[in-house]
Amino acid sequence: MARLTLLRSVRSVVSTKRNNAFSALSVDSMNPNVKNIYYAVRGPIVDRAVQIEADLSNGSTNYPFSDVIKCNIGDAHAMGQQPITWIRQVLQGVVNPSSLPTLPKDVQERARMLLEACGGNSMGSYSASAGLPLVRQHIADYITARDKGVPASADDIFLTAGASPAIVQVLKMNTHGSGANRTGVMIPTPQYPLYSAVLAEHGSIRCNYYLDEENKWSLSREALDKAFEEAEEHCTPRVLCVINPGNPTGNVQTIERLQDIIKFAYDNNLFLMADEVYQDNVYASGMRFHSMKSVCYNMGEPYRSSVQMASFHSISKGYMGECGLRGGYAELYNWDPSIKAEFMKLLSARLCPTVLGQAAMDCVVKPPEEGSESYPLFYFEKRAILKGLKEKAKITAESFNKIDGISCQPIQGAMYSFPRFTLPDKFISDCQQRSVEPDAEYCMQLLESKGVCVVPGSGFGQEEGTFHFRMTILPPKDKMIDCMSRFESFHSEFLQKWS
Repeated sequence: MARLTLLRSVRSVVSTKRNNAFSALSVDSMNPNVKNIYYAVRGPIVDRAVQIEADLSNGSTNYPFSDVIKCNIGDAHAMGQQPITWIRQVLQGVVNPSSLPTLPKDVQERARMLLEACGGNSMGSYSASAGLPLVRQHIADYITARDKGVPASADDIFLTAGASPAIVQVLKMNTHGSGANRTGVMIPTPQYPLYSAVLAEHGSIRCNYYLDEENKWSLSREALDKAFEEAEEHCTPRVLCVINPGNPTGNVQTIERLQDIIKFAYDNNLFLMADEVYQDNVYASGMRFHSMKSVCYNMGEPYRSSVQMASFHSISKGYMGECGLRGGYAELYNWDPSIKAEFMKLLSARLCPTVLGQAAMDCVVKPPEEGSESYPLFYFEKRAILKGLKEKAKITAESFNKIDGISCQPIQGAMYSFPRFTLPDKFISDCQQRSVEPDAEYCMQLLESKGVCVVPGSGFGQEEGTFHFRMTILPPKDKMIDCMSRFESFHSEFLQKWS
């Protein structure tokens, strides 16, 4: 009896400790790398925008505007862009095969082709971990045509649920070492916050190289050399990431700059990561997209067979904007078969990417052929979307450059502007006293007073002493013009208050 009483007493003490202080998972016991992650695109300003939207939908009259213009994220469909009919009709056919007789003939053919590639002729079956072989082959054909004959192999194509998971896994493959031997990853600054977040999660070292704002956010060999030398003091640089066209800067790198990048990677034995998800979004006259792989291949030896890289594409951007379908791929270049097998093992642990996303990617890399039933509408819709983005890119940059104290480089590509603005010393001092980032506070005040949601430049990285914000060009043209009008009004009122 006494033994039973003692056991009950011990259990009671253990239970009390668990409830009061010894949770299996707590802020103190969790992975410390997770606490270092920050993803600005979905940060506190966006949370406040969502709250304001909810207030407005519930009839609140506490705000001096009737709606929130959310320019914080590259989500085209959320901003009103309509889906491409060709993609949605093929998806309709593969999800609901009974509807196929009602669809255009070429849509029927593509849908049946995709279904036959699936286990049990169903989109609900798993695919191979690397993706459906049919889609991988179509992607290889697309890359070869895009790069004007530079060969691509389906064996080097790995489909993923959007480009982001592919980027995460490739970075994971390259992360090892400790102390001064820990992997350093060179990322463009300003950068897309995915990279800084993943580096924090993996515990690898972020090594910034700065883009030249005064030269349309171009990249120079000098900037790379400087960043590499600084990084060697505290880590071992092993990876160089390039975003082209650029996010958040909207720049497009010339073929000469890409050649410089490849030479730099070769000279320093760096693995190249080419984030090319905006390859369809080029607006500047005289500019065009060049894939990193094609440039490397056409440079000949020793670069062609020595520089290792992975390049990434997605259905989320371009003219498609199918963010929620989560389709993307990585193309591996100059990977040893044994390393590729290890990468395959990493992907296999996640079973397979969404098969519906793979079907959407197939529609992108193998669109309707000229002369087919779906081609005229497809061509019209694609051209209209890209033409509209080009117009809004021009409107945005020109409007910002008319506002006193704001400058914006030409938006050559992608879906964003990254204007630079000056802030009164009085405002900066006030922010420092309250321990808040001046550009973040500026963006919060813009949201609260005018209903425009943008992301502060501090979330992307910027040279010390400068202030920026990122704004998408995705809202409809009339809404974009309204947005710029609200911004001009806010900035004028802001300067009157703080100057």
